[in-house]
Amino acid sequence: MSMQTKIKTEDLLVQHNALRTKCLVYTRVMGYHRPVESFNLGKKGEHKQRIHFTEHAR
Repeated sequence: MSMQTKIKTEDLLVQHNALRTKCLVYTRVMGYHRPVESFNLGKKGEHKQRIHFTEHAR
């Protein structure tokens, strides 16, 4: 991300801060869904390192 893009993003976040809300992120762990915020520090780090991909229909 270029420095100019980062500055624009920060400006937008500050400008629209009153409209922002907390977003709960869930992930599937051992066959059921859990909120990421309930993970311990190590599991949060592991989740951050995951590679996300989109499977395209044939």
